[in-house]
Amino acid sequence: MRTRGPRRPGTQTLSRRQQIMRAGLAVFSSAGFHGASLRDIAARAGLSQAGLLHHYPSKERLLRAVLSWRDDKACRRLGDPPPDGLDLIHRLAERPTAASAREFVQLDVIVSAEGTSADYPVHGYVLERHARVLEMVRRSFERAAAAGELRPDIDCATAARIVVALMDGLQLQWLFRPDAADVEGDVRRCLQPWLTTGL
Repeated sequence: MRTRGPRRPGTQTLSRRQQIMRAGLAVFSSAGFHGASLRDIAARAGLSQAGLLHHYPSKERLLRAVLSWRDDKACRRLGDPPPDGLDLIHRLAERPTAASAREFVQLDVIVSAEGTSADYPVHGYVLERHARVLEMVRRSFERAAAAGELRPDIDCATAARIVVALMDGLQLQWLFRPDAADVEGDVRRCLQPWLTTGL
């Protein structure tokens, strides 16, 4: 007797979950976790609250799903395999161009701020993601150093912390004044004195 494997979600279910993700992004990015209501998210997705809970049985589960969706999109934007060395830092500093970019940046800002609280539902995720980004940037500086592109007196861990802090601050400025912010240019001007090559 042949056993069946786990059923894959149907096209309609996947489409519905995409609608929920977009609705969750819109609400979480504007109201944060505590200010967001499942009723508002369900309404944006064209569902009843019970229908939303059928897919995601709690607000925390939904936030985790939205963050995972955001991370998958970010990984795809970087490419597979992702760029390395200074190329990775270039890519991280690129100006967002997608129509949903503002909501993704707002989500990052608000979740990072809320996530500093130890009782935040995804506090562990926020800490782990921050550590992962720092490590990725530090490794990129180490590869740049190995390629002779980084001045020998520059500490890679310190450089990574400075660049991540710079990008966090610049994305906030981009939210305030997207027409005036020059994220790529400012990152380039910050990095250039550390390098032995033109950026």
